[in-house]
Amino acid sequence: MDGLMLGFAAREIDLALAGGRVDRITQPDDDLLIIHVRNQGQSYRLLLCATPGYTRLHLTQKAYENPPQAPMFCMLARKHLVGGRLLSVEQLYSDRLLLLRFSNLDELGDPRETLLYFEAMGKHSNLTLVQDDKILDAMRHVTLEMSRVRQMLPGLPFVMPPRQDKLTAQEATPAAIHARMLVEEGPLHRFIFRNIAGLGADSAQELAQRITQRPDSLLSEIDRAQTSQALATLILQIDEYAKPTLLFDKEGTPREALPFPYVSYPSEFQQAVDTHSAAIETLYFERDLRNRFNQRSAGLRRALTQAKERAERKLALLEEDVLTPEQAEDLRIFGELITAHLHEIKKGAAEVTLPDYYTGGERTITLDMTLSPAQNAQRYFKRYRKAHTARKLAAEQKQTALNQIAELEDALYFLEDATSSQEISEIKGALSESGLIKRGSGIKRRKKDKPMKPLQYTSQDGFFIRVGRNSRQNEALLKDARAEDLWLHAKDIPGSHVLITAGGQKVPEGTLKLAAQLAAYHSKARGRQTQVDYTLRRYVKKTPGAGPGQVHYTGEKSLVVSMTQEEFNALGQSG
Repeated sequence: MDGLMLGFAAREIDLALAGGRVDRITQPDDDLLIIHVRNQGQSYRLLLCATPGYTRLHLTQKAYENPPQAPMFCMLARKHLVGGRLLSVEQLYSDRLLLLRFSNLDELGDPRETLLYFEAMGKHSNLTLVQDDKILDAMRHVTLEMSRVRQMLPGLPFVMPPRQDKLTAQEATPAAIHARMLVEEGPLHRFIFRNIAGLGADSAQELAQRITQRPDSLLSEIDRAQTSQALATLILQIDEYAKPTLLFDKEGTPREALPFPYVSYPSEFQQAVDTHSAAIETLYFERDLRNRFNQRSAGLRRALTQAKERAERKLALLEEDVLTPEQAEDLRIFGELITAHLHEIKKGAAEVTLPDYYTGGERTITLDMTLSPAQNAQRYFKRYRKAHTARKLAAEQKQTALNQIAELEDALYFLEDATSSQEISEIKGALSESGLIKRGSGIKRRKKDKPMKPLQYTSQDGFFIRVGRNSRQNEALLKDARAEDLWLHAKDIPGSHVLITAGGQKVPEGTLKLAAQLAAYHSKARGRQTQVDYTLRRYVKKTPGAGPGQVHYTGEKSLVVSMTQEEFNALGQSG
């Protein structure tokens, strides 16, 4: 967001919230604050985000998951702001700097003003609470080691961020613009970007095109005095252009929130929306949510990936080190042939060629020169017994490794599909119980969370369809199901267990297809044509020694189906 769009959003929010009462403050994440304001009979939620790359301010309708304990900045904001009034939301210097003024009563009951500065400055973005020109706290602390110019720590005087040598909207008079334009050359849009505060490169290009109707007009080709007058007038009247707009790319993905339709972009890729806040939220919400979630789950994802790599290395070593049945059988035969020809073998020989009465040919056998012929025979018998035992143990270990890899692949899929910290906690809890990861890996479990329930849908035929969201829920579905219920799963890939509660009735074709589509959607093959197996619950058995939700089954039939995101969004959960 550049200063132009931020200014439009701030003025819109000021109009809606000025004079409102602060009811509540939450801080869902380290750099995300939501202020709940009640004004003129309506409740609003003002979101301020200082995440680099996602920095923004807007009214939000979205729900955010809050941590079990509020961060210190949030607690301090509650102390000084809750119960008070939001007086105004102002943009400073026409730039990416906003000032939110609050009034509340102090401990003695006297009115006291608290300021909240919002700096939307890329990697330097911050939120700072200030009273009497002193910092109460900053969302992001800046120490002397981090910056010698400007420290942001509780108790220090608040210092405004350094201003660039640019004209604010109030300073951008025709004379001031013309004086600067006389000493510059190059494209008009570059001049606007370098000299007018708060404008990003795209906004500067837009203003230049509105003035000259050309995207790359050069200063040397235009009347500078006339252009200075036109630019000053455009900046002065800019609020009259307000018409919240979303810009989309060719794939239909929101690319930018605009304060008004830009003539510098094709009109077919622009769409009007109701408010500036709605435009900004549509642009940022999903991307920011996924980014935050990925950051929270990064530790657990690393632990899962490392555990899976260890299991795969172990499996590879087992397959390399263990003798094949044919190789082990050769050891036994060598021992027998040596035993049958002891009198023909000289002690100290390095090898011997003996008739093989199994094949009718001859076999050349390597000998240990330090051992007698009888000892060499016993050595081969011992190696045979050891190889036979190792093969049995390796088969068990290989199956254990395969079970672990399958469980970890499922967990990685469910982690990628998760949308809340509680889902991550349940994934981690199941893996901790299996011993695949340490309890300290990844995300801490929230103490007060109740176990999550599987997703549930109702088909048009009135049948309940339940979908597990992780391995624990898959396990719980199997335990709760009856023998005649129908079980479905995408074939040979990580995904959810799906159960149709049959209640002794025949499952209609429409219900079966919907359940299969849900199994395909809730699998690693989401969006693609997928083979989904289905069978009665009685034929689904837990894999011995495997983790939660790991099963094998018989008596299956199959459907090849898919489900798009749009089709899934059209479904409504029934509980």
